[in-house]
Amino acid sequence: MTIETAENIDDLKRRIIKLEKINRALMSRVERSVDSQFNAFSLFETAIALDHQVRRRTQELQQAMRSIEKAKRQAEAASSLKTTFVTSVGHDLLQPLNAARLALSALGELQVEPDGGDLIDQVDRCLVTLEDLIRTLLDLSKLDAGVMKPDIRAFELVDVLEPLTRDLAYFAKKRGLKLRIVGSRRTVSSDPLMLRRILQNLLANALRYTSRGGVLVGARRRGDHLLVQVCDTGPGIPEDRREAIFQEFQREHDDTPGQTGFGLGLAIVRRFSQALNHPVSLASNIGRGSTFSVLLPLTEEIPPPPLTGPPLRPYQNLIAGAKILLIENEPAVSEAMVLLLERWGCDVAAAPSGAEAIDKVRALANPPQIIIADLHLNNGERGPEAINAVRKAFGPDLPALIITADHSPKAEEEARRHKLEMLKKPVRPAELRSLLSFLLA
Repeated sequence: MTIETAENIDDLKRRIIKLEKINRALMSRVERSVDSQFNAFSLFETAIALDHQVRRRTQELQQAMRSIEKAKRQAEAASSLKTTFVTSVGHDLLQPLNAARLALSALGELQVEPDGGDLIDQVDRCLVTLEDLIRTLLDLSKLDAGVMKPDIRAFELVDVLEPLTRDLAYFAKKRGLKLRIVGSRRTVSSDPLMLRRILQNLLANALRYTSRGGVLVGARRRGDHLLVQVCDTGPGIPEDRREAIFQEFQREHDDTPGQTGFGLGLAIVRRFSQALNHPVSLASNIGRGSTFSVLLPLTEEIPPPPLTGPPLRPYQNLIAGAKILLIENEPAVSEAMVLLLERWGCDVAAAPSGAEAIDKVRALANPPQIIIADLHLNNGERGPEAINAVRKAFGPDLPALIITADHSPKAEEEARRHKLEMLKKPVRPAELRSLLSFLLA
């Protein structure tokens, strides 16, 4: 081998080594490029998969939202249907209840045996209990539907407590209990009707379940609030039952004979207090009694002066011989009302509508002195419309009053708008007689 050949071989080896390095470098670049493309493709595939998953989850979420919305609409429809049903049934139940109360009062006017008088009193107590249950169910229904809104105003607490004292004094005396209510001239901010219902239910419960001793109602200042407390000497309430008794149809003790409860009084207290934002608390000692407390906000606002009517005078004798026009579409209620008014010595003409009332009056020798009309008549006719038609025919100054089982603020506003007196069914005969006497005067 020559020297030139050896140099060529070394040169070839160097070239081969160089080419191998270049090849390795190129192969590394190719591998890196392939890996990069592969990773990008993998990321692309992952992105597509995630996009599909997001779309699927979004569709599932949208479907769930549609199901929730549908369920919400169904629940709202069911709640509205329940409210409408309870209101309608309550109205329909008050109609025969009103007829029964009127007929019972007419029966009480008759000369009956002593045992018969006791039976009349017993039936009257049952009707009062039924009336209270219907009113309570209507109130709960209105609260659930959100249609009962508080009418917050300033008034003196004594304006609510004093009438309660008069209303419950007889019941306390009959039970052999002492009832003491210490009124307060402080001005609070609340809905007087809803607050009266709260305190009335607390007092009624205290008197119902207290067998000896008595019930005390008092008020004391707590900063910018007034704490009203109803204290009794009853059996007390165990600690593990103090929350449950505020639920519907929950009663802790047996009822007093002849004074049946339905376990709704404290439920109304809780619902009304929440609507008014008046916290209610309970403290109790077993065997020693219980104290229910209601916290009311005080206000510096000056309450409006109370409405005052003409001085009360004995009007009872004015009813005898009075000519009364009754517009009532319910036959049972009309018959019972006519029977009661005739027992009082009234001359009554009854008709189911305004047009028939006008025809009936035209056939009489003398026009009526008072018109009594139901608010809801047949075929959509309203009591005020019927009264206005009669007044247009026989005199615009005829005294008139509306009697209705509709206890809504809308009904009261309609009566005020037409400047009519209004009584709510079931009508209390004594209240009806007093109002008729006043109107006749």
